[in-house]
Amino acid sequence: MGETPRRGKSEIRSWLINGTRVTQPSEIEIAVNFMRVVIQRVSEANVTIAGGVKAKIAAGLVVLAAFEASDTIEDLEWMSGKIVRLRIFDDESGVMNRSVQEVSGEILLVSQFTLFAGTRRGNRPSYSRSAPPDVAVPLYEKFINRLASDFGKPIQTGEFGAHMVVSLSNDGPVTIIIDSKQRE
Repeated sequence: MGETPRRGKSEIRSWLINGTRVTQPSEIEIAVNFMRVVIQRVSEANVTIAGGVKAKIAAGLVVLAAFEASDTIEDLEWMSGKIVRLRIFDDESGVMNRSVQEVSGEILLVSQFTLFAGTRRGNRPSYSRSAPPDVAVPLYEKFINRLASDFGKPIQTGEFGAHMVVSLSNDGPVTIIIDSKQRE
């Protein structure tokens, strides 16, 4: 019988994550960069800024979006297509089989950097994974344009960096989280 190989202390274990070689399990979280959205099917929603309604929709989707510095146009394009084609509205049989386009719904997009909150250490979240405003604002603006283009009509939005009050009636409830790099 052969012997089971043993690892010596000098052996370094590593992983290749999205093209980045990491040697410590704690580095894996840092190496995985992606755009993240939370999608909620709603019967109505609105965004209020400084006491005034900035945007309002009837039935459709509220999309909360966060960006990382490494996000690409391909990430935005893939995510936009996924959102407008996601079949989470009921058909005539009561089965979630229709997209927001097919039900003539609306979309409200809100930037939310807190989706990348890191809570590994302590009780105060870290937002270091979120793209800084000089990177995130152009990504957000490109995402608005791409989403409106794929959707075939204008979408409603919040205001990047503003303190917003988002009110919604979650229909179902249906809430879906999608990450662009994992394509899920």
